[in-house]
Amino acid sequence: MVEQKEKKPKPKGMTVPRQHMPELPVEERLKGFREVALGYTEESARIEAERCLQCKVPHCIPGCPVNIDIPRFIQQIAEGDYMGAAETIKKDNFMPAICGRVCQQENQCEAVCVLAKKYESVAVGRLERFVADWESAHSDGRMSLPKLPPPSGHKVGVIGSGPAGLTAAFDLRMAGHEVTIFEGLHKPGGVLTYGIPEFRMPNPIIEENVKYLLALGVELRCDFVVGLTATVDQLMTEEGYDALFIATGAGLPKFLYLEGENLCGVFSANEFLTRVNLMESYKFPERDTPMIIGTNVAIIGAGNTAMDASRTARRLSKGRVRIIYRRSIHEVPARAEEFEHAQQEGVEFLFLTAPVRILGNENGWVRAIEVQKCDLGEPDESGRARPVPIEGSNYIIELDTIINAVGTSSNKTLFQTAPDIARDKRGYVIADPETLATSKPGVYAGGDIVGGGATVIKAMGDGRTAAKAINEYLKTLAPKER
Repeated sequence: MVEQKEKKPKPKGMTVPRQHMPELPVEERLKGFREVALGYTEESARIEAERCLQCKVPHCIPGCPVNIDIPRFIQQIAEGDYMGAAETIKKDNFMPAICGRVCQQENQCEAVCVLAKKYESVAVGRLERFVADWESAHSDGRMSLPKLPPPSGHKVGVIGSGPAGLTAAFDLRMAGHEVTIFEGLHKPGGVLTYGIPEFRMPNPIIEENVKYLLALGVELRCDFVVGLTATVDQLMTEEGYDALFIATGAGLPKFLYLEGENLCGVFSANEFLTRVNLMESYKFPERDTPMIIGTNVAIIGAGNTAMDASRTARRLSKGRVRIIYRRSIHEVPARAEEFEHAQQEGVEFLFLTAPVRILGNENGWVRAIEVQKCDLGEPDESGRARPVPIEGSNYIIELDTIINAVGTSSNKTLFQTAPDIARDKRGYVIADPETLATSKPGVYAGGDIVGGGATVIKAMGDGRTAAKAINEYLKTLAPKER
């Protein structure tokens, strides 16, 4: 008789489904701005962590722009060592609560997970969020601060307090440099504060990360617009900064250049979300900054910002909210999760529909939009099928609010007084791809101001790259006496 070999059981990642993360019921979501995704329980986090194959050659680490040791922190979760997992993550990313909520892990670390080839990838982002939230809940308000190296004698300025700026400031401070963040608005956080709604990214989480930096000795100067309050040259000569990192983001809207775009009731998504998020107009009349919105709202565009704007409008408007998008459902650039949430919350979608002109009433307020149906043609420079207008398919949609969410562009304020910082024809800073050095010695740039809108974690990766390059640059300078 031939002895049969005992079959090894399949790894849990191949037999146990990816764990669902509970969410706030739709009827509760629309009553306010409470966070929608509720996070894993300890039980579901342990089950999800046990799905990880602990690959000998993990692809997930290079798939992360800041190279977190993903297998290690997941193994620590599986073992119940949540504080150890937090320490592992924070070696490479001091903002896991933010990244766990808004990073597009499905296109990065999770996309290259071995399980993704035939099964469901490990929910790396949700596990990262679990660890961050667990640490926060069990810290009793105390901060566990790393030991700082001796002062380097160098002084570095970071212009902008978004994800790129915050990451660079942390890395530079951990290298022993004196670091100051310059923020043009009255609250720090950049796009994290003004561009992402409270129901996706609660402001206290951002504030906690900023407090952490301040506790490390990073200085924060708000209401400081570089280019107006002081120029780049003044910071480097009169205020003695040895190096600067420009992380101002791309905060200006791209205009539609349509007839009627300047009518009252037509907003850019930047203005709309800034009023709601940064100025807390969703708390009116507790806050005296209301957001005037009608009962028949349209958002133009279908990216993540469009989803944020449409879901925000659903909470503020008592009427109908529609997204107008010139391509099909298959080309929607927003995260699948955000698109799904918008659908759940009652946002309607008009696909293969392009705006033609905006119509107003005798008082100068928007009253309607003329649109045109489209077909899809050959791919354009983005790789997506080009919308082709269908002649004679125009029709009118009655509206009282329009939000333009088709993209962003660079703010020129800083560069009007810094012409020696080279930019491309679109106004974005030209930076060395390896070091992010600009054409001006000692000045570096990263995030959305280099190449346009990207992701939070990509901006953080730029912050880390720039900090490393600045460290090397500072080694060539003699320390100054402070």
